[in-house]
Amino acid sequence: MAGLIRQSDIEEVKARTNIADIIGDYVSLKSAGVGSMKGLCPFHDERSPSFHVRPQVGFYHCFGCGESGDVYSFLQKMDHVSFSEAVERLAGRVGLQLHYEDGGGAPDHSNRARLLAANQAAADFFVEQLGSTGAQVGRTFLGERGFDATAAERFGVGFAPKSWDELTNHLRGRGFSTEELTLSGLVSSREGSSGVYDRFRGRLVWPIRDITGQTIGFGARKLLEDDKGPKYLNTPETPVYHKAQVLYGLDLAKRDISRSHQVVVVEGYTDVMACHMAGVTTAVATCGTSFGVDHIKVLRRVLGDDSRLGEVVFTFDPDAAGQKAAVRAFSEEQRFAAQTFVAVGPDGLDPCDLRLHRGDDAVRRLVDSKKPMFEFMIRQLLGQYNLDTVEGRVAALRAAAPIVGDIRDPALRPGYTHELSRMLGMELGEVKKAVTAAQARGRAPEPAAAASRREGADSAPAEKPFSLLELPTDPVTRLERDGLMAILQHPGVVTPELLARAVHTTFANPSLAVVRDGILASLPHVADPDWLDLVVAEVPEQLANLVRQLAMAPLPERTQRDIDRYVRDITIALVDRDLLRQKAELLGRLQRTDAANREVYSTLQRELVRVEAERRNLREE
Repeated sequence: MAGLIRQSDIEEVKARTNIADIIGDYVSLKSAGVGSMKGLCPFHDERSPSFHVRPQVGFYHCFGCGESGDVYSFLQKMDHVSFSEAVERLAGRVGLQLHYEDGGGAPDHSNRARLLAANQAAADFFVEQLGSTGAQVGRTFLGERGFDATAAERFGVGFAPKSWDELTNHLRGRGFSTEELTLSGLVSSREGSSGVYDRFRGRLVWPIRDITGQTIGFGARKLLEDDKGPKYLNTPETPVYHKAQVLYGLDLAKRDISRSHQVVVVEGYTDVMACHMAGVTTAVATCGTSFGVDHIKVLRRVLGDDSRLGEVVFTFDPDAAGQKAAVRAFSEEQRFAAQTFVAVGPDGLDPCDLRLHRGDDAVRRLVDSKKPMFEFMIRQLLGQYNLDTVEGRVAALRAAAPIVGDIRDPALRPGYTHELSRMLGMELGEVKKAVTAAQARGRAPEPAAAASRREGADSAPAEKPFSLLELPTDPVTRLERDGLMAILQHPGVVTPELLARAVHTTFANPSLAVVRDGILASLPHVADPDWLDLVVAEVPEQLANLVRQLAMAPLPERTQRDIDRYVRDITIALVDRDLLRQKAELLGRLQRTDAANREVYSTLQRELVRVEAERRNLREE
């Protein structure tokens, strides 16, 4: 059995890893000042970003839900891996060979790491099989849809041979157990038997990858007439694959989504391929399930969806299924801060067929010709009524008014009210009245339980002790708070002597005084990469969160030069305040001392001179 990973290796991997690069695979991060980045928290749903990352410190912290930690804890929480698996993953990323206690080698994990390895081995197998004689039907399918070998390679498309056990035997030969293959969803069990068989047979196979590019499952398309299964067969729910949280193509699209603040949601694997090949590199698709709340959470983090600048473009087929999908998407529209649009291809062509019959430019024009989702839904709704009759127009108004009344942007609402009036051929005043009434109904008070659930999605959790936000706002506490923030975040800006002097000063706030003591105890290790961990370890558990918040909270300056000056000034202010306190105490004692007692009187005067000299030297630093 393998031993523990050496502590020195754990620290080395962490030192070589930029935490912002890792978190950036999951969250769109923006600059929040020198050495600080922020984005939408991946651990709770929020409208505005409260999740901060400090690459130099190697920590993240959310001021909304309180989640915090280092790069290892982030991977553990996001991907549900063990600490050792997180270290091993990052070690592979930076190219560091790990060493284990007692001379052991890397442990043979039977959980997530093994399932991911099995999926990747299967993906490699499928890709290799696409070139085989039996895969001609798969190559023909791709060719008929305008995809050549380069496109197949780009998306990792492969072929599952028409065999009951070829994949099973291949993976067993590479050391994977039947239990692992079953848990990964690559094989199915024979009813009434202990045997297993390949889940995917005689099908074209697309690897489904998570946002970091790891293969977590597959989608397979039926090709053969004697295949009695569904048209598309996907990996079932597994410990690593949850279809409600996965978007096909997001690993390839995430950078351009973050950069352009636009995402295009299509309906299938070939549609994603067609869009990307046509230059619409922000296209993604759901995997065998409807577009839902969990998909929105994922996209909002990648979009950096904290303003109205982003765009979410849905493409729907004009058939009944497409209409139903549009209604479902519209029901969740308000979860986005970004503007939502709908793009419907000419003659009902989806992006894949559109590219095939009319070229790449037609796919780009499809996205460019998008219509606001509200306009699309209003037109779809009005199409269900006979607007040639008074009864039909009134019924249509009653149905459409809530849609207009529900528009978030108040600047858009009057325009849509006018547009609805024009579409219905009704008096503007009558339509306005119906929209206003719909708004009023929409603002009706919620039951307490429902309101509580809604608030819980976007607001901070219940109050927690020793939070940065709970500190008093008086000038004394603010100075102590800002001084500790500067020291924790940029200890190397000031001289070691000034730093030591600052943390020896007297603090009025008891919680901040304990944090100061933790810094003081860890001062000999201030240059170590895990210094913040040491400070956290020195304070009581209930104050650990406060230390992390102080280390993550953004400073008010925006350039490195300004930051350096600010850190020096605030540190000097801490020391100067302490010297002023000493001066006041000495003056008080001097006033109470009998002038005849020359020895005590002279000592106090010398101390006053020393304090003033120290203050003068301090200002000259």
